Parts: sequence; structure tokens; C-alpha cells
Amino acid sequence: MTGAAALLAVSAGLAAAGAAALLPAPARGPGTAATRSAARWWPAGAAAVLVLGLALLLGGAGSALAVLVAVSPAVAVAVRLVRATRAERRAVATGEQVALLCEHLAGDLRAGRPPGPALADAARTWPPADAVARAHRVGADVPAAWRALSTGPGAADLRLIAAAWEVAHRTGHGLAEALQRCVEDQTRARATRRVVRSELASARATARLVALLPVPALLLGASTGAAPWHFLLGSPVGLVCLGLGLLLGAAGLTWIERLAADARRRA
Repeated sequence: MTGAAALLAVSAGLAAAGAAALLPAPARGPGTAATRSAARWWPAGAAAVLVLGLALLLGGAGSALAVLVAVSPAVAVAVRLVRATRAERRAVATGEQVALLCEHLAGDLRAGRPPGPALADAARTWPPADAVARAHRVGADVPAAWRALSTGPGAADLRLIAAAWEVAHRTGHGLAEALQRCVEDQTRARATRRVVRSELASARATARLVALLPVPALLLGASTGAAPWHFLLGSPVGLVCLGLGLLLGAAGLTWIERLAADARRRA
């Protein structure tokens, strides 16, 4: 295989991987389980096809199997990181919607609106909150409905709303005042979380950039006729180097992501 052909194959694979990382996450709306499963796993399939195809061109079926064994753990880690990033973005978006919901609800109650209509209007800001409005209409446990919603990603602040609602119901204390205090606490907490995310963003971006630095070096070597892909994918020593390099890179990224996740949880 010529250096130009290797360069073309790897460039196509990088384009596919970049598209997989940049595409938005599948919507959690209507759709079959098979469709959602395909949308979730096709980036891993694209990476596997790229690696196997390149190995077959360079060294045949035996080389393809060895390469698959060498790179599959790193590919799995990469797909997991992409999915975790998407989940984090969805949680942040949900948190912003929850904040708008709480502000809307507190404002309506301060203006003197009854809880029922205020809940119905607030649910338009965040549709899942309609379950709370229905619970209030039928006389069910409203704090329990809030707590059920708070278990979702990004909705943990609703536990404060549930507690405030329960205290106001049991003690007769003003619900509007209790919710307003919750909104103020949530505003301060969100500001802290934004600072933490912004401080972590540079470190996470640097780690991912460092992990990708070998790729342009390999492409440059292939363009000059050095044939680094033949060494990495067509020889035992190259396969060992490839596997160890990918595993170390994946381990570093995983470690940094866990540190970042721990910092976000404590914020």
C-alpha cells in the first residue's frame, strides 16, 4: 500500500470519527429501540471498519485480527468518552431548563397565582414538570412528584423545590417565599458550577489535544514516504507499540475525565 493511499484511508477515517463526535446525540423521543441502538453504536462500528480495512490493506487477515485486538480497548474508551460528553451536555441543558422552571414558578406564586395554574404554566417551560401539575390536580403527593423528577440527569435541584413544598404544606409557611429562597440558592450554585466547568474545560481540551498529537505526526510521516502505518500495523513490534500507546492515551483521558467529574460533583 502506498503512502498516499494510507494517507487517504486514514483521512477518511478521521473525518468519520470527527463527524461522529460532532453530531448531536440522538433525541430521546419517539423511535424504535433498534434505531436508538444503531444511533448509539454506529461511531464504534465506523472506527472498527476503518481499522480493519486499513489492516487488511497493509497485512492481510492475520494483521487485521491483531490490530483489532490492539485497538479495541482504546476505541471502546473513546466511544465511552464521547457518550459521556454528550450526556454531560444534556444534563447541563436540563439544569438550565429546570432553573427557568423554578424561576417561573416562584415568580407566579409571588404574584399571587394559585399553585395549580402556576404549575401548569411552569410545565410549559419544562414539559416533564407536567407530572407535578397532574399530581396537584388530583390531590396526590406533590413533593414526591418533584423528587421523582429530581432523579434525572441535571434535575437534582428539584429536590430543594420538593423540600420547600413539603415544609410549606406541613407548617403553613408561605410557599412563594420558600421557593424564592430555593431559587436564590440554585442561582448561586449554578454560578459556582459554571466557574468549575470553565476551569475544567481548558484542562480537558488540552488532554484531548495531546492524545491526538500522534495522528498528525503519522500523517506527516506517511506523506513523506516513511510508511509509519506499515510499521505500526504490519509488524509485531509496531502492533505492540500501537496497543500500548493507545492504552496509555485512553488511560490518561479516562483519569482526567474522572477527576473532572469528581470536581463537578463537589461543586
